[in-house]
Amino acid sequence: MDVLDKLKILTDAAKYDVACTSSGSNRAGTDINRKNGGMGSAHAAGICHAFSADGRCVSLLKILMSNVCAYDCQYCACRRSNDIPRATFESNELAELMINFYKRNYIEGLFLSSAVVKNPDYTMEMMINVITLIRKTYKFNGYIHAKAIPNASQDLINQLGMLVDRMSVNIELPSEESLNQFAPEKSKQSILKPMGAIRDNITQTKNEIQLYRYAPKFVPAGQSTQMIIGATPETDKKIITLSEGLYDKFSLKRVFYSAYIPVGTNPKLPALNTKPPLVREHRLYQADWLLRFYGFQANELLTDENPNFHEQLDPKCVWALNNLHMFPMEVNKVDYEMLLRVPGIGQVSAKRMIAARRLGSLNFEHLKKMGVVLKRARYFIVCNGKTFAEQKINEYYIENNLLYEAAKTGYGLPSSNSQISMFELSDVSIAPAGAGLKPY
Repeated sequence: MDVLDKLKILTDAAKYDVACTSSGSNRAGTDINRKNGGMGSAHAAGICHAFSADGRCVSLLKILMSNVCAYDCQYCACRRSNDIPRATFESNELAELMINFYKRNYIEGLFLSSAVVKNPDYTMEMMINVITLIRKTYKFNGYIHAKAIPNASQDLINQLGMLVDRMSVNIELPSEESLNQFAPEKSKQSILKPMGAIRDNITQTKNEIQLYRYAPKFVPAGQSTQMIIGATPETDKKIITLSEGLYDKFSLKRVFYSAYIPVGTNPKLPALNTKPPLVREHRLYQADWLLRFYGFQANELLTDENPNFHEQLDPKCVWALNNLHMFPMEVNKVDYEMLLRVPGIGQVSAKRMIAARRLGSLNFEHLKKMGVVLKRARYFIVCNGKTFAEQKINEYYIENNLLYEAAKTGYGLPSSNSQISMFELSDVSIAPAGAGLKPY
């Protein structure tokens, strides 16, 4: 099999892995590196981000080392029982391919993962060999993200971490019960143990850099993980609570959510004729953003009585509707943290409001110029005691108008009802939520 055939097979197989953002690292091409013939840079200005229609970063060469897998995870297209074309790159083939793509300005870096070839240690050695070639032989200083293989030895994880900018260990499914059922070769412990080791090594590196500024960096862009959504019956509350725990315990940069694509025949998995739950995936990303940047907690967004996100309204609007006793908020008095809890007000607009309040009181025209989305915010705020056009603070009134606006504009919904391919985008649109509603 020639390199082009391998490229087609292994890039297509990699499209199911979404954890490939390249922000957060500043492995710059220093003067010393340039004098030694180095190339590339992972500094923010050196990365040319490109995103697919559903938000996935495609600025990297995203590829598998191999899709020949010893495991039989029922949700995975690379499982050993699946009858698909198989391929494995030689280290020199993949290294040369990646560098040639970089020189032609096709890519800015590499995202490398792999099926489990023979066993975890053997697979990790393959990945380390190719990244060592790229770093040492080709002297590439740009961004590399690699997936650590669960159950691989600690020594190999340490070696890989010194070569890459970001590393991730996929948690795969949201519960240990689901892992036992659909991926019996994997376990919760085999995933969490390397995540803890990566966290500890990152902390150690930061301490060493304080003593010696040129100390080698271990995974300078941090670690991330990925969960498959919709293959198993866990609720959104369980998923987002798990994410909150992962952020707190392992200091993750990102948790990625991947809508399940029916690729298996196990009767306990969703049927092959079902569509990927992209709306659910989208709501989880919105909630994840609220956890990381807006000061929310998982138990504020969902409860045991309502364990799943609303399909038509984003989590922030739903939270506000459930807490109308806190509204309307006077934008000229409340602090930054409370402004962030108002639907339609983001971090940038909240900071602008705080700064502008020092010069005088704000009105609705000021808010519009600052980037506040008044179509949502107007129901929850007052300016100098005045509402926007006699708005009512009534749950039914507000919810009906928000649903109508979402149906009219498509706000908060992904633009396709099928899994986005890295090579072929769908033009099919989701039917608008709340169709038939009328505003008051």
